[in-house]
Amino acid sequence: MDLIRKLRTARKLILVIMIPLSLLPLPLIYPSSESSCAYVLIVTAVYWVSEAVPLGAAALVPAFLYPLFGVLKSSEVAAEYCKDTTLLLMGVICLAASIEKWNLHKRIALRMVMIAGAKPGMLVLGFMCCTVFLSMWLSNTSTTAMVMPIAEAVLQQLVITGIADAGEDSEETGDGSLSTYGKEKASKNQLELEYKKDCVKSELNTFSEVKTHYIPEQNGLPVTPRLGAHFKHSNGHLPEISVTEPPQEKPKIRRNSMYPTKRDHMICKCLSLSITYAATIGGLITITGTSTNLIFAEQFNNRYPEAKVINFGTWFIFSLPIALIMLVLTWLWLHILFLGCNFRETCSLSKERKTRREIISERRIHEEYQKLGPISYPEVMTGVFFVLMTLLWFTREPGFVPGWTSLFEKKGYRTDATVSVLLGFLLFLIPAKKPWPFNKPSDDEDDEDEEEDPLAPMITWKDFQRLMPWEIVILVGGGYALAAGCKVSGLSMWIGRQLEPMSGLPPWAVTLLACLLVSVVTEFASNPATLTVFLPILSALSETLQINPLHTLIPTTMCVSFGVMLPVGNPPNAIVFSYGHVQIRDMVKAGFGVNLIGILVVMLAIMTWGVPLFQLNEFPIWAVMRNTTGSF
Repeated sequence: MDLIRKLRTARKLILVIMIPLSLLPLPLIYPSSESSCAYVLIVTAVYWVSEAVPLGAAALVPAFLYPLFGVLKSSEVAAEYCKDTTLLLMGVICLAASIEKWNLHKRIALRMVMIAGAKPGMLVLGFMCCTVFLSMWLSNTSTTAMVMPIAEAVLQQLVITGIADAGEDSEETGDGSLSTYGKEKASKNQLELEYKKDCVKSELNTFSEVKTHYIPEQNGLPVTPRLGAHFKHSNGHLPEISVTEPPQEKPKIRRNSMYPTKRDHMICKCLSLSITYAATIGGLITITGTSTNLIFAEQFNNRYPEAKVINFGTWFIFSLPIALIMLVLTWLWLHILFLGCNFRETCSLSKERKTRREIISERRIHEEYQKLGPISYPEVMTGVFFVLMTLLWFTREPGFVPGWTSLFEKKGYRTDATVSVLLGFLLFLIPAKKPWPFNKPSDDEDDEDEEEDPLAPMITWKDFQRLMPWEIVILVGGGYALAAGCKVSGLSMWIGRQLEPMSGLPPWAVTLLACLLVSVVTEFASNPATLTVFLPILSALSETLQINPLHTLIPTTMCVSFGVMLPVGNPPNAIVFSYGHVQIRDMVKAGFGVNLIGILVVMLAIMTWGVPLFQLNEFPIWAVMRNTTGSF
């Protein structure tokens, strides 16, 4: 048993050593560039999938194995680790650092939730909308880490209020009034009581003593001390009239649970899972929204340099409808799964239908927003940079009209990374304080200004370093190196020839099979690693089958982000799971529906509005040129 325990403890080290040794006969028995490249590709892929070593460290394997096996020169491999998308990511991280430093993300999130309200259904939708918006520009992990504490504060307030409210009438609102449904019931019962009291009073006018005792009013209605109590009179002539208390609808208290009611637990599950799913959806919208989008853009542009079809604008136009449809369908799916189908109760914006807990939750959100104070100068400047970067990306090469790059004589020199790095660089220069004081500062403010640097920039290098995902940069570089090796060695063409039996399948079937395959693999492996392995294979397959490569590559890139069924699927899942509101079976059940929704919506998009946008019905010239040059 001790030996088994020791072997299990050292399983990663054993895997790191045994995988290269067991695969070594491949390049030794078949000494060729293709077999050597396949050896490096398989070793790296196994390291990535098993996570026997950190992803960034595994991405360095091609850097020393390619030169050792004579596939690529060391200088050629090194050049693959820093590309245009690396600079694009660095500029975006500068903006993300400014957004997080000055709490602009928190102001946006709280404002959206305030607009949505505290009804469970609308609260979930509000958090999903703000998460999708933030995830368009920040990484999915950062967005989840930013939004989840805000959601947790609201959920904790909901639980605390539920515990304090467990013995009270669930229909009472925060201002002591009754909801619409409660008012109707109370009105009906009150009419019956008044009629019976009038009958009693008409008989009691002839008598001197009345033995009736009332307790204080409850919910505005006089009730008897106990159920079935009788008005009895000494003369024996009056009939006995029983007045019963209307039945009270109280929540079922759960004794051995941190949640006052099962419904509260369902709300916590629904809101927690909605945030990780919304972060995934938002990352699909922009080319910089998630690392897998960047990997696709760089590998595609490297493999097909003549294809000028993938940029910020075309990707946004294609993916925005996908995200909006997925957002609505995912919200409906989570609502039905956890909150039921009573949308009128959970999504009503009427103040009369709000419960006491909902009003207190809204008050809590307003208090959190008030703590932020008035919008500050750094927040305004960050917002200006955010809008400016987006506009410059959109108008660089919109396609339907000449972009601002047409103003320059030399074409093809400016990319989205140019805009990103320029504005990111300016954030290190622009002061975080107003250069012109509108009001005369007080003595206390003068003392603070003397201590602080008045020319301190919007962000510092430490702010940038704290958010810069260097592991992702190296991982993306390793993917580029693998792709370059497959291209030079001819391995991609060999793989394409082996897949020729699939030529009888229609394009939509090939795309659907690819989407289903990557959706399963990405549940157990990291998204960037999965996509990096599959992109060269699918590119070669598309060229062999004479299918527009975008027809398979774009849906695969999007579906690789749908690893939402397990906590290990992606970092946002792990963050949400760590809060303890959901269990693995909840994630599997909800994630399966989201996965299915995502695949269906992506297939709908690639078969409809994606066709005219990317001319998917024809095998493009740039793919023909790549196929021709690759065969030599």
